[in-house]
Amino acid sequence: MDQGYINARVRGMYRTLLGPDALRNLILVPDLDAMISELQKTPYREELETSCVRRSSVVCIEDALRRHLARVYSKILAMFDDQRESREARYVRIFLNRWDVHNLKTILRGKSIRSSPEEIREALVPAGTLDEATLVELLKQNDVRQVIDLLATWNIDYAKALTPNIDEWSRSGQLLVLEHALDRYYFQYARDAVRGRQPEAFALQELVGTEIDVTNLKTVITFIRDGIDLEDGERFLLEGGGELTTEVLSGMVSDGNLGKAGERLEGTRFISLRPLLTEAQNSGRFSPVMKELDWHLIRAGASLFRRDPLSITVVIGFLYRFLIEVTNIRIIARCRDAGLSDEELEAELIHV
Repeated sequence: MDQGYINARVRGMYRTLLGPDALRNLILVPDLDAMISELQKTPYREELETSCVRRSSVVCIEDALRRHLARVYSKILAMFDDQRESREARYVRIFLNRWDVHNLKTILRGKSIRSSPEEIREALVPAGTLDEATLVELLKQNDVRQVIDLLATWNIDYAKALTPNIDEWSRSGQLLVLEHALDRYYFQYARDAVRGRQPEAFALQELVGTEIDVTNLKTVITFIRDGIDLEDGERFLLEGGGELTTEVLSGMVSDGNLGKAGERLEGTRFISLRPLLTEAQNSGRFSPVMKELDWHLIRAGASLFRRDPLSITVVIGFLYRFLIEVTNIRIIARCRDAGLSDEELEAELIHV
């Protein structure tokens, strides 16, 4: 299939995204029931009708969002059915496979704290190569080890990352060992997949580098928060970041103070985080800076939509822009459920 034709289809899907007026209408509704009524006038209607049969209020909306996200991503991937081994299809899978990592981490975390399968399932997004049936079978396993054993039995690639680290996890009890193994495996795959000298390859190399930087910064913040020293934590830093070298990241961990560590971001695109890092150090509230890191990555991905109208970057950019829409709707639902004011809600939204 011609990439220009695929891009034309994706641009058509882009035109169905909710515009500023539609989002404004969702913000102005008085309650969640009214929000559901508004969303039923949009492409989310089909999933809402299914989700709201068994659920209500914010749970119904979040389940519908997950289902719709998975359906749209599956539709995008299906556009490459006749060229699955093409470079473009490989680029799309890089993005979608990140949801596999999200889902596996969610299952492993849930099993480690003995959450029920139903609770874990609410946080899964079957948008990667691991479909819903596979995820359901993984949820049926009794513990972390059985989840990994099943992945190995089914010869699923992620078992190659997890199996060699089972013994260390078993000895230390640190789930970070397994989570880092998944990240390392995924990013090695992603870096290999975007090798090349084409303009779109350079754009995606930059995006993968940004995601590695974001992941490393989250790790550094967690280490400083939990008082983990460099000797114990350095091996959990990933290679291949776009702007942040291992030297910079190690220095941040050694600083042991987020305010001081933020000074090392001078000259990078992450310098805007300095006030948030200082605030986190002083207040002990780390969620705002973690959230801003997520938004930084999403905005970087969404910017690809406007790069080259004939390139695969149109598709990748759309996937991120669609993720922004889903995330904003989820934010509106949660804020409305929590009783936040319109002004507080508006401040939480992602703007591109």
